[in-house]
Amino acid sequence: MQSAIDTPLDIQKIRQDFPVLDQEVNGRPLVYFDNAATNQKPLPVIHALTRYYEGYNANIHRGIHHLAELATAAFEASRRAIQEFLNAKYWQEIIFTYGTTDGINLVAQSYGRRFLTEGDEIIISTMEHHSNIVPWQMLCEEKGCVLKVIPVDDNGELLLDEYEKLLSERTKLVACVHVSNSLGTINPVKTIIDKAHAVGALVLIDGAQASSHLDLDVQALDADFYVLSAHKLYGPTGMGVLYGKKEILDSMPPYRGGGEMIKEVTFAKTTYNDLPYKFEAGTPNIADVVAVKTALEYMANLGKENIATHEHDLLQYATEQLTTLDGLRIIGQAKEKIGVISFVMDGIHHQDIGVILDQQGIAVRTGHHCTMPLMQRFGIAGTTRASFAVYNTRDEVDRLIMGLRRVQKMML
Repeated sequence: MQSAIDTPLDIQKIRQDFPVLDQEVNGRPLVYFDNAATNQKPLPVIHALTRYYEGYNANIHRGIHHLAELATAAFEASRRAIQEFLNAKYWQEIIFTYGTTDGINLVAQSYGRRFLTEGDEIIISTMEHHSNIVPWQMLCEEKGCVLKVIPVDDNGELLLDEYEKLLSERTKLVACVHVSNSLGTINPVKTIIDKAHAVGALVLIDGAQASSHLDLDVQALDADFYVLSAHKLYGPTGMGVLYGKKEILDSMPPYRGGGEMIKEVTFAKTTYNDLPYKFEAGTPNIADVVAVKTALEYMANLGKENIATHEHDLLQYATEQLTTLDGLRIIGQAKEKIGVISFVMDGIHHQDIGVILDQQGIAVRTGHHCTMPLMQRFGIAGTTRASFAVYNTRDEVDRLIMGLRRVQKMML
């Protein structure tokens, strides 16, 4: 094994923060390479959840008793932390959702239904997750809008010249992934945003995969909407964020009705609450919102640049080692990537690869990764995907290579 790149991170010490890693699967030490689906949670995040439930579990905002005030303060502290994480201009621009998918649907159902009309055009890309395809298809069916798609080349990079050809005065919205969950491609979203704004279109960026790997600055990007999920930030599941420019969010109607999103209710008329609360109907996912602040602090303490350097080293090392295997082809070889590698092996179905690796304690993802149109673009049914996080090591990559050699020995 080649020596790893030097970083200030003590990976073995970091691994001790993730109790789920300290176990055997099928008699082998667990290797967890399914981080693009969800990454594992460090002890500080787990403890933040238990502290809430053990110490100040209460509903927020409307209560005046001590526990309600503690819970409200912790809940809103997370909003401020996310504002800082994204460099949003106003705290009111941070809307809590149940995940990236929920945020995209909020924009489609609120902004889309209010402002898009028949003949308006929406542009997405070939590499979108189904969550950034289906809501726009549903909107197009309802409103008579037209959906257009940016193609990708054989390396898994967007064809920007073709994107420019799709843009026109009829373009009202562009929805594009920041980083591909299937290929790891980092898209030039600043260029995409600027070109869309030049024709008067708004832009939504799906940041689910980017958020734990790249520095984010929504003001520098000039994004109109940015969505992400906490569970890919070493935080809990069931909690996400929609960032939107304040003036745009102010113009949008509520997505759901109920408690919290109101100022006054009579049987004759309801007056809606101010931002961000008009989009946060009902009792929210309080504990998980509280805990995401701890997840952001955990990442900040490690240093996002240090995490990215370590993951890039794993990506380079794994790419080098995978290319030594006969009959293995990496799908998606963009110049700019995060730590995600998808591949196919001649004569072996991806599900068989996943099963045999699992027998050796190695967790990878197999299938179409909720990007069926992208798989069709490459003429394949699916891939095997290995994706890395801060707690992964080169030794684990070596185990993956040995596991794949065993797959070939068994199947060919």
